[in-house]
Amino acid sequence: MTTSYKELIKQRDALEQAIAQARENELSEAVRQVRQLVSEFGLTVHDVFPSGRGASKQKSSTGSKVAPKYRDPVSGQTWTGRGKAPKWIDGKERSPYLIG
Repeated sequence: MTTSYKELIKQRDALEQAIAQARENELSEAVRQVRQLVSEFGLTVHDVFPSGRGASKQKSSTGSKVAPKYRDPVSGQTWTGRGKAPKWIDGKERSPYLIG
């Protein structure tokens, strides 16, 4: 006897709920264990993630950090010259704001 389409959908929905619940339970236990180890050994974020929180060994597509090119003499704010210009320099001659 074959199972009907509607019965299979019900089984799939029940299985997806069971999967979600099992994942939630296992994640909860994993977090508990990690917190216990962090507390026990006095670990810091740098100990656990030495290259920065969530750092990946793959190259980031966001690019590298660029040194600022312009500085506002009033506020001290800086701008790299990339992206949208801040209000303090937008529409003005930029040469007076150049850094060194």
